[in-house]
Amino acid sequence: MPKNAVKVLHRRYIKDQPERKASLQEERINAQVAQLIYDLRKDAGLTQQQLAKMVGTTQSVISRLEDSDYDGHSLTMLERIAKALNSRIIIQAVKVNSIQAL
Repeated sequence: MPKNAVKVLHRRYIKDQPERKASLQEERINAQVAQLIYDLRKDAGLTQQQLAKMVGTTQSVISRLEDSDYDGHSLTMLERIAKALNSRIIIQAVKVNSIQAL
């Protein structure tokens, strides 16, 4: 019977190592935020340059924000982007009790 790869990786590299678990969660959030910005922009049919102009920044800033390795997202900038694209940012806290939530 094959083992679930996620469970194996969790057991080997994350279990009982809170710093790794926190790092993984942070990277996941960065990737989700980057994807959200990208999806909003693409759904609006805009280039990075066009979105940058709408929110008062540069194309290179939008490019960085859409990069999942970027860890400098700010709520203020996310709200500016959402407002420019006729959207809202909603923050929600959810209790995490299992690996499936990772």
